[in-house]
Amino acid sequence: MNIGDALNEALGEKTAPAVPLAAGLPATVGVLGGGRMGAGIAHAFLVKGARVLVVERDEDAARGARERVASSVAASVERGAVSAGAEALLADFATSVDYADFALCDLVVEAVPEDPGLKATALAAVEREISPHAYLATNTSSLSVTGLAASLERPARFLGLHFFNPVPASALIEVVVAQDTSEETLAAARGWVEALGKTAVVVKDAPGFASSRLGVAIALEAMRMLEEGVASAEDIDNAMVLGYRHPTGPLKTTDIVGLDVRLGIAEYLHQTLGERFAPPRILREKVANGELGRKTGKGFYDWT
Repeated sequence: MNIGDALNEALGEKTAPAVPLAAGLPATVGVLGGGRMGAGIAHAFLVKGARVLVVERDEDAARGARERVASSVAASVERGAVSAGAEALLADFATSVDYADFALCDLVVEAVPEDPGLKATALAAVEREISPHAYLATNTSSLSVTGLAASLERPARFLGLHFFNPVPASALIEVVVAQDTSEETLAAARGWVEALGKTAVVVKDAPGFASSRLGVAIALEAMRMLEEGVASAEDIDNAMVLGYRHPTGPLKTTDIVGLDVRLGIAEYLHQTLGERFAPPRILREKVANGELGRKTGKGFYDWT
């Protein structure tokens, strides 16, 4: 789908958005990658009145992204979380397989897998297509935002926006300030987060930031306790849910996030912060056996 089909025709002829654009929000937002996180990010901006374009690697992936966003929006409408109908909201949404279609976007959020090489290449490719006045963000849970900025020509207009899963329901966005992020970009990001109805936690660029570093530390210790037979997965989780009022325990959260994702973050933190983040044997074995959590039906819990 080219830019004329994706935005000028699909979106440009509308006289008004399905819902009023929230104050402080970019009018047109791009998302690179329409997986679970990317679709959630698209949903968050869409229901607040922004026009949203998701760019994927091929037509099959683009169709999958559209289905995920449509399903998520329909669920919000059914819950009464938004006043507009799903069809009206989705009229402000388009998918594409061409980075050039980001040219009309005021903000592009990259949401490709947590691979530094892949992200750096993707971000540089996006930057070549967007306006010099547009903002660029990465949705990374642990990678160095300053390191990713090294591939960019305009690092002052770049920062990290760490969304949390599931994005529509999460109240938090971690705003990660890289070495060259400008005060203007940070101020704009604070406005976006507020406009989305979420709370910003601003952190300097450091391994794991605040949320992943703390969350993974607790999860790894819970895995070691399970490995040592200290208690069952259910009892370890209940200790944190009932004793510390965590909404879910660290092992169930790991199942929801994905054991492979947690392993990748732990390995990165192990390399950058030392032995206290060394992945436990039980985590490596489960990932090797394909027990990745909810998405495969089994992790620390049985999800079938």
